[in-house]
Amino acid sequence: MKKLHKELVIPSSQKHLAEADDFIESNLGEIGIDQSLTADIAISATEMINNAILHGNGGNSSKKVMIRLVLEDKKLEVSILDQGSGFDLATVPDPLAEENLMKEVGRGIFIARSLVDKIEFSSEAGWGTKATLTKFLSADDFQ
Repeated sequence: MKKLHKELVIPSSQKHLAEADDFIESNLGEIGIDQSLTADIAISATEMINNAILHGNGGNSSKKVMIRLVLEDKKLEVSILDQGSGFDLATVPDPLAEENLMKEVGRGIFIARSLVDKIEFSSEAGWGTKATLTKFLSADDFQ
């Protein structure tokens, strides 16, 4: 089984979303993960990176966002860490609630959750919130 341990740290700016997406897609592509699955994982991660930039770090470009890719034993984890003060998941509005259906924002966690097997939020020393996206892989997930 292939292994992967990579990290990228970017300034907390939406200008760096494409760089983060390229980092994820190229590394997953290099180890042979199917293109469609790679796209799903990249979409999920980009949603969480955008949340880290806008909400976690409050758009403060002097702060950083770290993207960590770890593949071991058929489990892929993509972790996104910001330098914010954290948040309470229970306060995140339900994007499917009638009053939120027409809003243009507020679907990032919902989208990410629909494309990966598991999403968890925690804290890590020296950072703020850590969103960990987990996808359990099988032989069929590789090209």
